[in-house]
Amino acid sequence: MSGRHRHEPTVEEFVEGIRNGDRRLLSRAITLVESSRPEHEQLAHEILDRCLGDGSASIRIGVTGAPGAGKSTFIEALGLDLVRQGKRVAVLAIDPSSSRSKGSILGDKSRMERLAAHPEAFIRPTPSSGFLGGTSPRTHETILLCEAAGYEVIIVETVGVGQSEIVVNSMVDFVLLLMLPGSGDQLQGIKRGIMEIADLVAVNKADSGRQTIAENSKADFEAALRLLPEKHSGWKRKVLLTSALEGSGVSEVWKTIEAFAAAMQQSGEWNEQRREQSRHLLHAIAEEQLKRQFYNAVRVKEAKAEVEQQVLAGKLSPFTGAVELLKAFRSDRSV
Repeated sequence: MSGRHRHEPTVEEFVEGIRNGDRRLLSRAITLVESSRPEHEQLAHEILDRCLGDGSASIRIGVTGAPGAGKSTFIEALGLDLVRQGKRVAVLAIDPSSSRSKGSILGDKSRMERLAAHPEAFIRPTPSSGFLGGTSPRTHETILLCEAAGYEVIIVETVGVGQSEIVVNSMVDFVLLLMLPGSGDQLQGIKRGIMEIADLVAVNKADSGRQTIAENSKADFEAALRLLPEKHSGWKRKVLLTSALEGSGVSEVWKTIEAFAAAMQQSGEWNEQRREQSRHLLHAIAEEQLKRQFYNAVRVKEAKAEVEQQVLAGKLSPFTGAVELLKAFRSDRSV
């Protein structure tokens, strides 16, 4: 076995490689972003700082919907359509994570084989690590890296877990909600929260032979959208029929996304939304860092088992127990 170590690129080499479209270095940088090791985290942040502002012309699209709505098939059809137009497309496919192994359950690119084989497409399956929101905690930072690598369209495919998918709205420009024909009777409950963030609803799998039921569902969703508050001034949300398998409606979805981008850029909402996304990312990372520091603090670790035992035994309320851990954290910080 060779004693030589693999060359670790410098920050400059990472940034130059990413900007030149080096997929291998892009993948390695994303791995650094996803890592929880402090040295990887520091390197990832240095790379991100150097890559800021490289994606101002990109479009970020979130594709959400219940499992079985055909998200992967639709994204592949859309992606192939876009690369045929000469665009570079990155797909961040967020896989559900196993609560036991913490690894990705789906875990491969087999769902989008044709798109994955295209040189102008980049597909990155990422475990959600059990986080709510249907996205990975590092998805937003990965988007920034893909934009720096020259990908003009970034598609984020979410897990499809219900109302918590609203989190995806804080990191994309446009939210596409895919629904199934015949699902109009399920508008109550979890669907309302997702429909409020949708910029476009597509009734997918509206294949030949299902047109009548698809048309009925389209009417149901149009009626539901009229009852919801406006998401963007100057943009009227609509419902389209699509069939990723037959290729119908896919190009119309892209034309709608382009019309949305033009309208938002003209009104100034586009840049304002991007600024809000940066604000959200700032706070989310600060909260994550604080949480990690809290649980890694020596005195919190020392007090945690005892406090937990008292709470479980009913001798201490969870509220008081939490205050005790916070006291331990503050004393650790003051040392």
